Amino acid sequence: MQFTEKIAIESLGEKQFKIRIVEPDSNKTALLTHYLHNLKNKSSKFYKKGAIDVTKEILEIKYPEQKITQKVAEEALQYGIFNNFDVPFPEPEKIKFKFIDLFAGIGGFRLALQNLGGKCVYTSEWDKKAKETYHANFGEVPFGDITKEETKSYIPDNFDILCAGFPCQAFSIAGKRGGFEDTRGTLFFDVAEIIKRKQPKAIFLENVKGLRNHDKGKTLKTILNVLRNDLGYYVPEPQIMNAKDFGVPQNRERIFIVGFHKDTGITEFNYPKPSNVKKVFSDIKEENVVPTKYYLSTVYLDTLEKHKARHENKGNGFGYEIISDDSIANAVVCGGMGRERNLVYDHRITDFTPTTNIKGEVNREGIRKMTPREWARLQGFPDKFIIPVADASAYKQFGNSVAVPAIQATAKQILKTLGYKIR
Repeated sequence: MQFTEKIAIESLGEKQFKIRIVEPDSNKTALLTHYLHNLKNKSSKFYKKGAIDVTKEILEIKYPEQKITQKVAEEALQYGIFNNFDVPFPEPEKIKFKFIDLFAGIGGFRLALQNLGGKCVYTSEWDKKAKETYHANFGEVPFGDITKEETKSYIPDNFDILCAGFPCQAFSIAGKRGGFEDTRGTLFFDVAEIIKRKQPKAIFLENVKGLRNHDKGKTLKTILNVLRNDLGYYVPEPQIMNAKDFGVPQNRERIFIVGFHKDTGITEFNYPKPSNVKKVFSDIKEENVVPTKYYLSTVYLDTLEKHKARHENKGNGFGYEIISDDSIANAVVCGGMGRERNLVYDHRITDFTPTTNIKGEVNREGIRKMTPREWARLQGFPDKFIIPVADASAYKQFGNSVAVPAIQATAKQILKTLGYKIR
C-alpha cells in the first residue's frame, strides 16, 4: 500500500519525529494524529489500527534498509516516536467533557470548547488549506469528507457534545412531511445520521442567519422537525446571535441551534445574554505600520467609487465601506465584498512604492484592506493563532469561521444546563 499523502518528517532527535502534512488527500494523517491525541482515553481504539498502518509506512520510508513489522510500528507508537503536541492550543490539562467538531474549518468551535475544559475526540473538514491551518494550531489533522461512510466509521462513542457549522442546503420536501429521509443528499442529513448513531448529550449547530428564511422557512422547519420528532431531542427556538454582543467589534449575525438528549431530562434552555464588553476597530487594529500591499491602488479605488455611485443612483445600498477606528466592522465573509465593505483609513504609511503588480499608484488617502490578522481578531482568535497560509486562503478561512466568543458563551450555557461546573 503506497503512502498517498505528501508529508514532511521533521527530526526532533535521534529517535523522535514530528509529521507535517503538505497535501492531505486521505485520512491517513488524520488517523495517526487522532490516535496520538487520544492515547489516554478509550477513543484511541477507533484509530489504533490505522495509526499502526500509517506508522509502518512512514518507518519504511524513513528506514528502507530495515524490516518494519506491524509489531515494530506499534511499539514505536507506544514509545512516542511522534511528537505532535508542541502546538499553540493543546488540549486542557483537566478534561471536563468530550466533543466532536464537524465541518471544523480552522477550529473556532474547538478553540471555544477547549477554553471551557473540553477534549476534542474527533474532527472533520474537507478543505485542504483549512486542514493545514487546523493542524498547525491543534496538532491534529481533520478527517475528510463526512458524507463518506469510511469517514463516519472513525467517530468514537460516548462523547458529550456534537458541534457542527454545517452549510445551508435546500431539502426536497414538496408534498412530504419534512422529516429525516427528506434531508438525504444534504450535509444536514449526515449530521442527523451521526446524532442518531451516537446519541450525544447535546448538540450545538451554527449556520448563516439566512437559514431562518431559507426556502420560505421550509429548511429550518425540516431541521427542527428532524431534531425534535425524529431524533427526540429537546430543541428550544433557535437564536440569532451577534458577534458584536460578545466582545468583538464585528456586526456578524448567525443562527445558533442547541439541543439536548431526552435522557438528560432538560426541557428549558436560556441562550447567553450579551456581555457588557463593547469594542471598536481601534481595539484590534494592527499596532505596526501595515505593508504597502494592503493599500488600494488609485485605479481599484476609482472602480469601487464608480460601482457604489451606480448602485446609489438605483437606490441600492451596495458598495464599498470604510470603517472608522471608533466603529465596528461589517461581517467578514468570503469574496471580495467581505474585504471591500471593511476598508479602513490608516495614514501611517510612508513608503508608497508598490510591492505587487497594480494598476495606477498606491492611493494617498490611506485607504487599505484589513489584514488577515485583523480578521482573526474580529472573529475572536488570539494572536498566537498561527496563520500558515497565503492571504487569499486566510481571508476565506476567517470569513468562513465562527466568532469564537459567541460560540464559547453559548457552549458555556449548554454545559451549565447539563450540570457541569464551568467558571
